[in-house]
Amino acid sequence: MRHFAHNPAALAYSMTTLGSAMMNSMFSFYYVKLFLNRYKISETAFHQSQVVYMIWNALNDPVFGYLQDNSGLQCCSRRRLSILYGAPLYALSFLLAWFPWRAYEEHDWLSGVHLTVTLCAFDGLLTFVLLAQCALFAEISANHQSRLRLIKYSQVASLLGSSSVLFSGLVSENMEHFAVFQGFSVFVAALGCACMLYTGFYSESRFDCKTPEEKDSSPPLSMSSVMSMTWQILTNRDFQLFVIMNFFQVFLLAFYSNFTLIFAEHLIPQDVLPPLAKSVMYGAGFICPQVLVLCSQNLLHKLGYYRLILISFYVEAGAAAAMLLLGPHSYYFLALFLTSSMVLVQASFSLFNLPLADIIDSDLQRHKRSSPLSSMVFGTNALFTKPAQSLAPMMAVSILNQYGYADMHDVSKAVDPSALQSLHSMMFYLVCVVPLCVTGLQVLAWRPFSIRDSHTLDAKYIEG
Repeated sequence: MRHFAHNPAALAYSMTTLGSAMMNSMFSFYYVKLFLNRYKISETAFHQSQVVYMIWNALNDPVFGYLQDNSGLQCCSRRRLSILYGAPLYALSFLLAWFPWRAYEEHDWLSGVHLTVTLCAFDGLLTFVLLAQCALFAEISANHQSRLRLIKYSQVASLLGSSSVLFSGLVSENMEHFAVFQGFSVFVAALGCACMLYTGFYSESRFDCKTPEEKDSSPPLSMSSVMSMTWQILTNRDFQLFVIMNFFQVFLLAFYSNFTLIFAEHLIPQDVLPPLAKSVMYGAGFICPQVLVLCSQNLLHKLGYYRLILISFYVEAGAAAAMLLLGPHSYYFLALFLTSSMVLVQASFSLFNLPLADIIDSDLQRHKRSSPLSSMVFGTNALFTKPAQSLAPMMAVSILNQYGYADMHDVSKAVDPSALQSLHSMMFYLVCVVPLCVTGLQVLAWRPFSIRDSHTLDAKYIEG
């Protein structure tokens, strides 16, 4: 606790990570199974919702990024106030999924509307709050060691927050007791909101220290100026390479988050791993990434994020190839592979603020800006990467339904054994082939990235 007290800026920053991790982990892990299995949404409505979500998900990031970097309203331009005012709405949007609007019949049109509204509301508020936090990451300090401290605190917070999946699985038996699950989700929403409000009250960007006269002296940006700055961001080669690599990372992250529960229930028999063991497995998939990042602090100091991210791609590809060779009946190895893949993908993704912050620093120096375009860089990155969050479940659901998944939601019901075997074979190949192909593409995109040694350099500009 004394250590936390000596770093109030990092503590305040990490509280938003704690609150958002509690809600995001539960939402991404359960919402697909909830709408497919409990609300029995049709495949058409599911895809329609994902398409709307994909468009909204991509567009709201650059819009909010522009507002937070250029708006004259303090609730948008000051990072902590964006979090302060957005946190309660963010928590309310999290609750939308878990409370059906009526008793849904199979393929009920209203369940499709419910999913669309839920996805758009949750992502809109998530974007508004977390873009402000991402900007804080780049603006609290330009020093690499200070940013590693933010990563460290954030990973501790994420470690605690991600345990919501473990506890929700234990108290509700993986959503079997739905009323208990709903009550737990209300508790998580309230606690998550309180954590983010702490950031809103106590966190500051060093650019908030400018006097009102300094802030007012900058004229409102014209549309041509905005387009020019956006073009400058888009033509940065390192930004382009990062976006391509990040797109595939977001795709893989959504793939594991949304479908690990479904794959494990179908591919690993209950006599091999009972429900309690599976709950621990799912919880570990969300908790262990933070432990891995915390244990990698010395490597981050010595090797830097570029090499660690590249190594993670090679390890993931190697593990997928090994699992493919072992086959679908190596149940314990399959459970280990699913868990370790979730851990490795999330752990490497947790480092991505470091290259983006370096890109922001580079842009600030190159174009001699008075303040960094933090939110615009993060928002423009999200414009191209967020669609992967919808493409992953759309692709997986389409493939699985071609093999009869829509008629075999419940693994305990009697079904045609040959059809079930065909479905399970396809699930296994998805589990192995998707990460193998995706990580191969990531290696090709990431290797030319040029900012590799920021961990050996001092701050790139003077902190005001």
